[in-house]
Amino acid sequence: MTAPYSSEFSLIDLVLAQQRDMSAVERFSNFHDRSPGPRGDYRNLIPLTRPQAGEQFAFVVDLDRCSGCKACVSACHSLNGLEENEMWRSVGTIVGDDAPYLQTVTSSCHHCVDPACAAGCPVLAYEKDPETGIVRHLDDQCIGCQYCVLKCPYDVPKYSASKGIVRKCDMCHSRLAVGEAPACAQACPHEAIRIEIVSQNAVRAVSTIPGARMVPGAFPSTYTLPTTKYESTKTIPEGTKPATLPRREHAHWPLVIMLLLSQAALGLHLVGSILHNAALFDTGTAVLVAGLTASVFHLGRPLKAWRAFLGWRRSWMSREILAFSVYAKLAILAGLFPGSTSLTVSVLLMGVLSVACSAMIYVDTRREGWSAGAVFPSFLGTALLLGPTIGGAICGWTAPHYAPALALIATIVRTTLFSWRWFRLLRTHSPALDLAPRFLALNATLFVVSTVFSIFAIFNMAGNGPYWGTIACFSTIAGQVIDRWLFFAATPAPRMPGALTA
Repeated sequence: MTAPYSSEFSLIDLVLAQQRDMSAVERFSNFHDRSPGPRGDYRNLIPLTRPQAGEQFAFVVDLDRCSGCKACVSACHSLNGLEENEMWRSVGTIVGDDAPYLQTVTSSCHHCVDPACAAGCPVLAYEKDPETGIVRHLDDQCIGCQYCVLKCPYDVPKYSASKGIVRKCDMCHSRLAVGEAPACAQACPHEAIRIEIVSQNAVRAVSTIPGARMVPGAFPSTYTLPTTKYESTKTIPEGTKPATLPRREHAHWPLVIMLLLSQAALGLHLVGSILHNAALFDTGTAVLVAGLTASVFHLGRPLKAWRAFLGWRRSWMSREILAFSVYAKLAILAGLFPGSTSLTVSVLLMGVLSVACSAMIYVDTRREGWSAGAVFPSFLGTALLLGPTIGGAICGWTAPHYAPALALIATIVRTTLFSWRWFRLLRTHSPALDLAPRFLALNATLFVVSTVFSIFAIFNMAGNGPYWGTIACFSTIAGQVIDRWLFFAATPAPRMPGALTA
């Protein structure tokens, strides 16, 4: 033991006494050297039997033993050959709000009973092993759509731009198969991580309790039924929260463009059908094709996109892709046979269904900012705004008698949509207010500009209605681009408690 410092001990005596007390790393090194083999002393970190029917492997973390040294992070990174900025295991922190409390939390994939990543994957690139319950990612099947990244509420799947696929923790299943502990468990000098066998029914019973969370700050367990168990003999104070700061999320620019163009296409098809204007209808079809083309650039492996129909039974992304495929084909046919009422009606119905599927992709993630009440009005409202706006600009040059009415409709919809969005921002104190105040100010400026020039177009000020309508069109589109950027970048993604910095 280290002797207490007193007048009888010099500073040198104190330093020598401290050096005789081995660090945790040194104790672990000696422990490893005494180990009789690759399994040996690590058997107490894994079960000695295989899971039975209705059971599976699960991580168990002893919070009292976790020191936040990140040896588990380093071991996972090294053993799995991860890229420089790729992490399958992370260490975060939770802190007390009123009471003094600080606890490090190590986390990785929770190998959920009902994994959201698997449910959302359009190409069935995830499988839950029927024997071990480990949720594995099938790299060869992945097309890099990253929908699982949006679906997982614990920030587990990580996208590799160099490989064009998503990858994640597989609990070192190859090591478990031969009786060795996963890298993270074996590397922890305090044995804070181990593997246990848990009953899936027991996990379901605990996770479905209202408000159940693995640790403070984690997403409600009712969504995916995570199996990881965090243990502590200490009482976690009320109000404990993650030590994190808001941060901007990935903007997903191909999706920004795809969403805007596909919704504009629906609006143009609607306006073109009502006015029996083939030019507007065909413009809508061209815009739709451009939007679907833009979406391909979001895929890491676009040549394998044909597999996207495989997950139609459970993935809203599969359903969206199928819906838009049918929508585009019907729109092209309606353009070839402009007098067919049945085709025109089918195009409009399929367009609404496709935009609804787009909305459900985000609603199904259960993010707080992507509720049905927020996404559906926004997506459909954009269609109702961009249709008359773009249509009015085109008619200003080709059919001036329609332009004032379309400009009036666009002004009414724009004002309603802008007021509704800002009401939601202020009422909920959206993170966008803190994360992107300049972009919100620019959005408001573009709203004023587009509204003023729309009014000029309505009254054909100075006989320059086409010019005013065109300016209003471009400023409206610019405002919607910012709005869609905010939709992705300023909607916080749920994740496990993170680091002290953003």
